[in-house]
Amino acid sequence: MGFVVAAESYDRFMGRFSEQLAVVLADAVGVSRGQRVIDVGCGPGAMTAVLVERLGPDHVAAVDPSPPFVAAVRERFPGVDVQEGGAEELRFDDDTFDLAVAELVVQFMTDPVQGVREMGRVVRPGGVVAACVWDHGGGTGPLSPFWKVVHQLDSEVTGERGQVGTNRGELGRVFRDAGLQDVAESSLEVSSRFETFEEWWEPYTLGVGPCGAYVESLDDAGRRRLEAACREALPDAPFTITAKAWFATGRPA
Repeated sequence: MGFVVAAESYDRFMGRFSEQLAVVLADAVGVSRGQRVIDVGCGPGAMTAVLVERLGPDHVAAVDPSPPFVAAVRERFPGVDVQEGGAEELRFDDDTFDLAVAELVVQFMTDPVQGVREMGRVVRPGGVVAACVWDHGGGTGPLSPFWKVVHQLDSEVTGERGQVGTNRGELGRVFRDAGLQDVAESSLEVSSRFETFEEWWEPYTLGVGPCGAYVESLDDAGRRRLEAACREALPDAPFTITAKAWFATGRPA
């Protein structure tokens, strides 16, 4: 699925979680000065920002299929090699990077195994491929409260829990199918506090990702019904949502 939306809309929808997760992910894979790293499926640049801060722009490359996101990352991070394209065909030579990282993107790849295989191709021997995906399957992702209410209103809507990597063990299988070795799996966790219900709800109306597409598919009455049901289901504000992501690493053969 593509994200042809303004970078600012994505930031308001997912940024409060993805920016925290980028820091946790960078810590987990040991990003350190001197490395060359590629951010695959960079979006508007949550992970790119962390990489630039730790490594400098000349040690960072970023790739995304969304033209608005590519434009935003180029503007936000001058000096970073930002390219438009999918993970399945990276336009970089073999053995170029010390680390290839994909934050919250494997589930949206057209061919996840090929995308991870390409990440392994551009990483030097001894380097690392890493990715994380929200635990939609286990119901502890940041969007899980939304999809739970949607499913209660319409049992035929499964949300994002069927996407690749959103269940325990799936990222590891993708990594192994892509030919990576020394595959390890764990989880990462972040939290975000919402001062009002409206602060939580409004980003879902911006048309971002599967959630935004679902809201846009409803008529006015359907949206009001969904909003009211979400308001009833969530705790009284202020409230905190803690979100878990599945995390995997591997090394090129």
